Amino acid sequence: MSDVEVVDQTANSRFVVEVDGHAARLEYRLNGDRFILVHTEVPDELEGRGIGGSLVRAALDRARAAELTVVPWCEFARSWLEKHENEAATVEIDWESRP
Repeated sequence: MSDVEVVDQTANSRFVVEVDGHAARLEYRLNGDRFILVHTEVPDELEGRGIGGSLVRAALDRARAAELTVVPWCEFARSWLEKHENEAATVEIDWESRP
């Protein structure tokens, strides 16, 4: 797991990690009690550090705290959640909804 600070930029509907002058992000939408994970982007310079996973974990933390249903439209987030079943089990996930 990456030891980075994830910032929830609620005004921009995204989680952001900044490292070494590069920014990774997970964009989301809120629709009622549905927390839609739209797109994850990690620059090549930051790949392999677990930053994408840190972004998804931050989204899970927010969803859990606010009792939101996670809707993983983002292919990276969906894949990460499928590989991390124990963490995915801590929130309600709508696997069926697609963009």
